[in-house]
Amino acid sequence: MIIGIGSDLCDIRRIADTLERFGARFVQRCFTATEQRKSDKRADRAGSYAKRFAAKEACAKALGTGIRAGVFWRDMGVVNLPSGQPTMRLTGGAAERLARLLPAGHEARIHLTITDEHPLAQAFVVIEAVRP
Repeated sequence: MIIGIGSDLCDIRRIADTLERFGARFVQRCFTATEQRKSDKRADRAGSYAKRFAAKEACAKALGTGIRAGVFWRDMGVVNLPSGQPTMRLTGGAAERLARLLPAGHEARIHLTITDEHPLAQAFVVIEAVRP
């Protein structure tokens, strides 16, 4: 059963400007170490960060909280499954919120799609509760 859906559209130019203006302060505040390693080696660094930023916004919407109520930027990180498919790894307040959403006897499966077409990056998140 679907327990949350979220989407977000992000302007890559805005993220590029933020990276230029705030640099490491912005990156360390918003992105996990895994996301930083992946994005920092990309030719389109700003595009990579923009997709991940959109994914976090979409995930926070799917959780029903936004970036508040104990859910912080680095509580949500884009990771890849062995197949290469992207998904979200939740920690801290985001993981706690997800646990409260899950019906008894279910576990979460987070579906994520991210894309970009300059100057925009987009993410769509569906959180599904499944029986193990």
